[in-house]
Amino acid sequence: MMVCMSDLSRRAALGAFGAAGLAGAAACAGPSAPTTPPNLAGRELIKAADVPVGGGKIIGEHKVFVVQPTAGVFKCFSSVCTHRNCGVTAPRDGKVHCPCHGSEFDATTGAVTKPPAAAPLREYPVEVRDGAIVVV
Repeated sequence: MMVCMSDLSRRAALGAFGAAGLAGAAACAGPSAPTTPPNLAGRELIKAADVPVGGGKIIGEHKVFVVQPTAGVFKCFSSVCTHRNCGVTAPRDGKVHCPCHGSEFDATTGAVTKPPAAAPLREYPVEVRDGAIVVV
């Protein structure tokens, strides 16, 4: 059925388009409350040899990434953006990027380097045990 503007009042048309716009905005926004971080204490995340010096790797099953900014120094952060809980990209050129809304974070500190995210990524303390990166 085709509806002509003469059959539809301006107020009804604006209301219909406004509701559709709000529904679209709500769908894009996603959950705004941060998710509960996983308890990773004691978990082996990755072999130290698999994390390049000056780079990092995402460990998807644990929603974290591990970086090795300098030889023998390892850090681990949540790979979930603090803005809308999207997954960030693998560390590259010292940063991680959220593809959902454009936030960026320093891959070695977790600090926000580009909004809209306002809070840093959660850091997990790690150490090397028997050649593996383990959360302490």
